[in-house]
Amino acid sequence: MALPPPNADSTCLVTGASSGIGADIARAMAARGHGVTLVARRTERLEKLAAELSDRNRVRVETVGCDLGSSDARQRMRAEIEERGLTVEVLVNNAGFGSGGRFDRLDPERELDLVRLNVEAVVDLCGRYVPKMVARGRGAVLNLASTAAFQPLPRQATYAASKAFVLAFTEALHQDLADTGVTATTLCPGPVKTEFWTNAGIEAEGLPGFLLSQSAVVAEAGVKGLEKGRRVVVPGPLNRAGALGGQHAPRGLLLRVAGKVYPVG
Repeated sequence: MALPPPNADSTCLVTGASSGIGADIARAMAARGHGVTLVARRTERLEKLAAELSDRNRVRVETVGCDLGSSDARQRMRAEIEERGLTVEVLVNNAGFGSGGRFDRLDPERELDLVRLNVEAVVDLCGRYVPKMVARGRGAVLNLASTAAFQPLPRQATYAASKAFVLAFTEALHQDLADTGVTATTLCPGPVKTEFWTNAGIEAEGLPGFLLSQSAVVAEAGVKGLEKGRRVVVPGPLNRAGALGGQHAPRGLLLRVAGKVYPVG
């Protein structure tokens, strides 16, 4: 098993744990006996989830409020976790958001915030925790990408590029960590029924229901991928087919088709 065994002082750090896939990954890890540290901006949601997990699974659950897009806030978060005597042996970089629309019509400051959270925070937290995992000879990292990572997406230019970075970074990290006892896995879900769509300003109602996955199903697939030390996990046969098409379809044709049918104005 690629996941290190749980113990009293170890924790699984889950960012963006207040809802959706992050919350369900925390549930899946706690159900396996791992203590979890829940991180997000919305602390009231974290406290509710923490109570649920500790009552149901009898594991240690900590909460830390943090704006993960801020380097200073991430530094304070790491210090707080250390002060609580916790060792991060599993790192889940789930926090992120998207945006929708023609790039020239989007708020450039929000696009930069997207890059800071989706890209910079992932590299920062991996850079802080992975060397310590390697020194101990055990650990696991799960970074959330998307099927958007497999091709550029008009009207989600920055988001798709940020997830392409996460995918390429984590695949390379996976190989860098070979024979260290530490693994890195990328989870690439397709459309999921979460708050992502509202936050991104995208109407998910335009997507057929069969294309929308349940976050609990996606989370379980990601954790099982961690357990097996997988490099990339793409849940669902339709998503795997789409990822394959995104990688190999002629880029010019793909962009023209996506520009016409993508459900963002």
